[in-house]
Amino acid sequence: MALTKLKFNPGINRETTSYAGENGWFDGDFIRFRMGNAEKIGGWTKEKLDFNYLKPARKLFPWVDLELDRMVAIGTSSKFYIALNNKLYDVTALRTPTATLAANPFNLQSGSSLVTVTHSSHGAFTGDFVTFGGVADEDSNITKAVLEQEYKLTKVDNNTYTINARAVATIPSITVKGVIVDTPVTAASTDTTRGGSSVTVSYTTNSAQTVAVVGRGFGAGDWNGAGRGWDAGASITGSEASIRVWTVDNFGEDLIFCAKNGDICYWDTSAKKSAMGQAILLKDYTSADSTTPQVATGILVSDTDRHIIAYGAGSESSPTVQDPLLIRFCSQGDPSAWQSLATNTAGSLNVSSGNQIITAVQTKQEILIITDKSIHSMQFIGPPLTFGIKLVSENITIAGNTSVVSIDDTVYWMGAEEFYVYQGAVNKIPCTVRDYVFDDFNTTQKEQVVAGSNAAFGEVWWFYCSAGSETNDRYVVYNYQEQLWYYGTLSRETWVDRGLFPSPFGAKNGELFNHESGLDDNSSSPPAPINAYLQSADLDIQEGDDFLFMSRIIPDLSFKQSENESGTASFIVKSKNSPGNNYNDSGSSTTTASVTKDSSAAFEYGVDSYTDVIDVRIRARSFAFRIETNETGVDWRLGYPRVDIKPDGKR
Repeated sequence: MALTKLKFNPGINRETTSYAGENGWFDGDFIRFRMGNAEKIGGWTKEKLDFNYLKPARKLFPWVDLELDRMVAIGTSSKFYIALNNKLYDVTALRTPTATLAANPFNLQSGSSLVTVTHSSHGAFTGDFVTFGGVADEDSNITKAVLEQEYKLTKVDNNTYTINARAVATIPSITVKGVIVDTPVTAASTDTTRGGSSVTVSYTTNSAQTVAVVGRGFGAGDWNGAGRGWDAGASITGSEASIRVWTVDNFGEDLIFCAKNGDICYWDTSAKKSAMGQAILLKDYTSADSTTPQVATGILVSDTDRHIIAYGAGSESSPTVQDPLLIRFCSQGDPSAWQSLATNTAGSLNVSSGNQIITAVQTKQEILIITDKSIHSMQFIGPPLTFGIKLVSENITIAGNTSVVSIDDTVYWMGAEEFYVYQGAVNKIPCTVRDYVFDDFNTTQKEQVVAGSNAAFGEVWWFYCSAGSETNDRYVVYNYQEQLWYYGTLSRETWVDRGLFPSPFGAKNGELFNHESGLDDNSSSPPAPINAYLQSADLDIQEGDDFLFMSRIIPDLSFKQSENESGTASFIVKSKNSPGNNYNDSGSSTTTASVTKDSSAAFEYGVDSYTDVIDVRIRARSFAFRIETNETGVDWRLGYPRVDIKPDGKR
């Protein structure tokens, strides 16, 4: 019988059953589609830094200064760093000026590393960071050098907090491999107060949770709620403790950044000439007026007119009190001028729809203001109003302020069980993997969703937490050039596309990774293979009325980018006799064959010689086709394999 070409519809479709999705792809991992054909995605390599940032990362922002130094800002759950020339610098702003504590503020306990510090109305939270100075050297173990380091607060009360004394660090950071260095040092003294009369303290801006936390316990939720027994705990579904996510933008060569619902900070690039000095609070910027907002949901800088825009900000009359629907902007080109006067262009706008502004996104033509329910277009119109705003759409949803990405004048984002696109108007994107994504989605951790582009392949990526995970462990991709969907299992906390750097890069566990770099997982040595696979929906003949018999497969595959001259790909045929059966039931079989690069040919020119024919003997009512690779140095692109297949009776 003549060979049958296996030409599948591109993209993965999980909106139907495998049996109903004939001629389509049903499952895959670490693959993409380009020009209608499937291929393995590129690998990644680890960026070399002299030490690691304190994980998890929530924002990456690359930019270049006037000296053409390329830098990357890294905002984490508790710190803010700048990477330059493979070195990492902690530039986290101080929340308050350095203060002098009352005499002998340290309470030491003999044989314990626990130190209780007394400071009335300190305003710190568990997980914040503190640095001491001016300590008298009184204990033989917990010495001046031990105490005059940076510490993370382990327990906080109104007027006291505790730290765990640690050995003097040999590196200029509290962080190693993304975690706190904590080698305990125990006190030699008996219970007593120590430190002397000149102890100083400085606090960095407040930290936040690394994962969203839902309230639990008696009194949570409705009285005697459905599905719960007497005195059973419940969840408060609307009161998550937010994670710390960042908005970052450059004001010229300087940097302005804001933790969600937190302080607005400013970092002057000239500080890199003085050992990367710390950022300052925007309210402490030179000559900043008294109306400067001291809290905001986020910030950005309007590219065309150099206004710093703070949304969900404190008002002119109450700059420390957040208004979730207020937008404020400084006078053009002047970060110190926020009071609206007839002589400047500072001002404010109120959003008319929604409960709170979630994020703002800049395109070439406008700034989109996205609330929890609506989209607004904000545009520069010049004096006297400076900016105008209009409602674009209502009845939308959004996962979080990092679930949005702008590509030229198009904006994509993930909502609650749908995906959206803005191109002058808002539309839902038809999604062939919608149920697959949202039926296995941890909604409590929706703020961790991060969107990023991979423009070289026309893709938007969303990383998210599956239902059983509290960290991002899955991704879903929309190929906007070919309007296709695919997904996989890769953990990234944040992502930024190529631009200043030659390839996209993402963050995980205190490290940075360059993507589309090589063919393997180079996060460790030796590199690990990427287990890439793609599996079709079920195929049959004559509407499944007859059994089929398959006797051979003619592969069609390209290995041209491979580095492993003897790398293999597995062609697997899975069969079953009815839609309700599992694959490979009695009477079915699985066949695997190697498709191997020809090591005798000139490798440098790329060789596509491989197994001519795969002999099989499969009899079943339907089959699924799968290609899989799990070796280092292997790259592949699938063409249109052929199979020798014919009817073989009714039973």
